[in-house]
Amino acid sequence: MKSTHLSLIAGAAVLAAITGFATVTAPGAPADTPAKSAALLPVERSSLVCPAPSNSDLAETRYTAFTPAGTGGDAKGTAELKPALPVPDDEDETDPKKIKKAEEAAKKARKKADKPVLAVKEPGKPVVAEADGSGAPALVGTATGRLAPGWAAQQTTEVTAGGARGLLGVTCTAPDTDFWFPGASTAKSRQDYLHLTNPDDTGAVADIELYGPEGALKSEVGDGITVPARSSVAILLSTLTPEAVDQLTAHVTTRSGRIGAVVMSAEDGVGSDWITASADPSGTLVLPGIPADATSVQLVAFAPGEDDADVKVQLMGKNATFSPAGNATLHIKSSMTATVDLKDVTRDEPGSLLLSPVQKDRATPIVAALRVVRGKGDKQEVAYIPATGPVGARASVPDNREKDATLSLTAPGATAKVKVTASAGSEGGKPAVETYTVKAGTTIAVTPKAPDGLKGAYALTVETTSGGPVHASRTLARTEGGVQMFTVQTLPDDGGTVEVPTARQDLSVLDD
Repeated sequence: MKSTHLSLIAGAAVLAAITGFATVTAPGAPADTPAKSAALLPVERSSLVCPAPSNSDLAETRYTAFTPAGTGGDAKGTAELKPALPVPDDEDETDPKKIKKAEEAAKKARKKADKPVLAVKEPGKPVVAEADGSGAPALVGTATGRLAPGWAAQQTTEVTAGGARGLLGVTCTAPDTDFWFPGASTAKSRQDYLHLTNPDDTGAVADIELYGPEGALKSEVGDGITVPARSSVAILLSTLTPEAVDQLTAHVTTRSGRIGAVVMSAEDGVGSDWITASADPSGTLVLPGIPADATSVQLVAFAPGEDDADVKVQLMGKNATFSPAGNATLHIKSSMTATVDLKDVTRDEPGSLLLSPVQKDRATPIVAALRVVRGKGDKQEVAYIPATGPVGARASVPDNREKDATLSLTAPGATAKVKVTASAGSEGGKPAVETYTVKAGTTIAVTPKAPDGLKGAYALTVETTSGGPVHASRTLARTEGGVQMFTVQTLPDDGGTVEVPTARQDLSVLDD
């Protein structure tokens, strides 16, 4: 009989590049046979979703997408963001004319959704698209081949008047099944909409739980929320419960399917911005990039497990790490949201917050976010900073313009060095590279060097080159009508590569 050629090793590599996990064990090999060192391979496929930008007719939105230059997989590839489909009407309709009209509208929507709003053509160069008013849709998309590793997208919206006034920025997120949002609200002064976006061709079902300072809030309508295929729904959190709570934690999970989730928050007299999900529950969290001129900083934290958490609160400032006066520790009761007013904790210096267990042997997992305000009186503006993971090997953030971006870098452990690359501009310019040293326990805030000959928007890519972990965020700011509008996006590792274990035995050829 002829030899059978089995490409199990190649198959494992492909599986790992898509899912992030793969293993191959030779038939008959001992279970404890030492595996060879894992190889790093670029991902071959990634997905992103962006929420509908705004319900204001005054909104001006800019979408920017980018894949960093570097080693990719396939020489070919695509990276496209397309409009989500409108949510079908749930009402039963019997009128033949209305049914036909609805079918024609759905057909037009599907045809429109097949046309990309923006598509990356090559690594290292961002692409930009713009939309005005309240009709801009949510976006869903996929990147493949060489355009998949590190693919990122940013949605920036400016609203100059009305209840949604502000500069609203959000990083388009990868779909998932579990999200935590400390800092959300059902208070009468807030309009917080939870946006759920489904990128897949089958429907998803989500559950929403709300936790205030006294525990779970009463809700009979937060379970079993359907998010149709390739569609997005927005839910006003205050409609889920009769209880008005200023600062709470929203927990979103899916029973089936996967979604992207983010909260749009508008606050009377203060402004609006997006609240993105906190990093997964952990005993130690970092919240990077509090602006030096912050006039109010509120910490919102939640302990999702069965145990209370005793947390040490520290500010990593320009020169050292220290505990804010009167707020050195925080006790967080199980399943209850705790809030601390840190006021103007940074005092004209950039800073980042470090949360760690008071007792190292009792590291109770928590989630957390910061509500940050700049300005006073009727000139206030608000933004949110969630706990985030380290930059790791690489992280990128698109949609920077000359002199409107500030990059914050903090090293909670050992001193570290990072390389920051400003990409080519969307309409022209050559990349620029700078290197920074971040001392242990400190935060630095820098204005990135823009690309030479910049035209259009550019992306920033941060890479850790040596030392301990670095956490980062990017602040966009501009002044409109005397208001210092701003928005902050964190930069966790882009997951552009995965570790692929080598086979314990070469199975490329097996003979019968």
